[in-house]
Amino acid sequence: MPHALDAEGSTTSAADHDVRSGTAVTQTATSSTASTAPTGGDGPDGPPEQGPPAEADPTAPVVVPLLEPADGVPPVIDTPAALAEAVAAFAAGTGPVAVDAERASGYRYGQRTYLVQLRREGAGTALVDPVALPDLSELSAALRGVEWVLHAASQDLPGLTEQNLRPDAVFDTELAARLLGMERVGLAAVVAEILGLGLAKEHSAVDWSTRPLPPEWLRYAALDVEVLVDLRVELGERLRTAGKEEWARQEFEAVRLAPPAAPRVEPWRRTSGLHAIRDPRRLAVVRALWEAREADARRRDVSPGRVLPDAAIVAAATELPRTVAALTALRPFSGKGTRRRAEQWFAAVREGLDVPDAELPTTRGPRTDAPPPPRAWADRDPAAAARLAAARTVVGDLAQRHSVPVENLLQPDLLRRLCWTPPGDLSEDAVAEFLTTGGARPWQVEMVASSLAAAFVTLR
Repeated sequence: MPHALDAEGSTTSAADHDVRSGTAVTQTATSSTASTAPTGGDGPDGPPEQGPPAEADPTAPVVVPLLEPADGVPPVIDTPAALAEAVAAFAAGTGPVAVDAERASGYRYGQRTYLVQLRREGAGTALVDPVALPDLSELSAALRGVEWVLHAASQDLPGLTEQNLRPDAVFDTELAARLLGMERVGLAAVVAEILGLGLAKEHSAVDWSTRPLPPEWLRYAALDVEVLVDLRVELGERLRTAGKEEWARQEFEAVRLAPPAAPRVEPWRRTSGLHAIRDPRRLAVVRALWEAREADARRRDVSPGRVLPDAAIVAAATELPRTVAALTALRPFSGKGTRRRAEQWFAAVREGLDVPDAELPTTRGPRTDAPPPPRAWADRDPAAAARLAAARTVVGDLAQRHSVPVENLLQPDLLRRLCWTPPGDLSEDAVAEFLTTGGARPWQVEMVASSLAAAFVTLR
């Protein structure tokens, strides 16, 4: 299972892309691609005067817009015969394979994958339609033992698994950028900083369930995997130079092997604006409306927010309308589509109003093994609050010293658990065992355990 941080088989470089790129532009401090400065709104006397254009910073990196894939935009693979050809080509390719996936978040229910993009030296780029070809296990088998290069792999791997695409090794370019302390870790920003190429992102939030997919969307999708392997080579070298190669290997493997997320307890409590609802009866209305919306969204395969906005749920729970007319009089229920289903939503409101008192949801939420919010620690357990303050200082200092985000050095929830319910003796070994059991990687334990134990000793 090869997982070394040096990639073989990549013969292209950033310079090779100039022939299909636009004119070079200078990257500003606030953008990874060229942009036009926004103008102010018109005042009472017309548009405001514009001052002289700002001079370009001669020290800013030059970014060349990447406009066309090297081999053009390939046709979408949506037949078994075309897939068989792609399987043979990728099996014969060399080096790592760049992989990306597009979803229809905000449009469809769930996180289903609607397009899979792959690129490998010797095979070129493939755009695969997983709706027409839901089982891509043959393609996965053709890439057995090959390192997959993804950006933000934790977002794409669950959906790829549904298509039976499972990597043996992963290089996550977003995680690599985080471990290197880069301030901006979106794909376009990282490509601009590392390779000097401008990657357009205007189609990142479109409805990828659309069929047929527009040509400009397919061009965008092909470009997303165009330079991923080049990016991986450069990031791998920087990780090696920074002494963070092993850190990255452990992080990538943790992402690859991560189990599916456990179902949330009482997921309706994530309704935006719920903090304003303090009454159990009104919470019951929120719950009933949320569950009705969820069932409708799942049945219609539509994003829940498009079925009924959170603001409508909170408004109904706040006002507790007693008739359909009173419900549709609320501003969030005044839309044509919402009014058309007013009877359905009012039935949910009535359901919440009719819940027996003994079955009303609590205002504090479900019981979990998680520590209470840190703001309550000083009153509930001053010693734990002192441990948390000391631990945050330790981890913050280490993160700054090694140019790693605090949350990547140690998961904040795990740190809070350590401080709230610490092991008995708080020795370095005990702290290390606690962190390991909680899922910390070996490099993280090695980095923080001794310093945390020493800080805790001073509090005794």
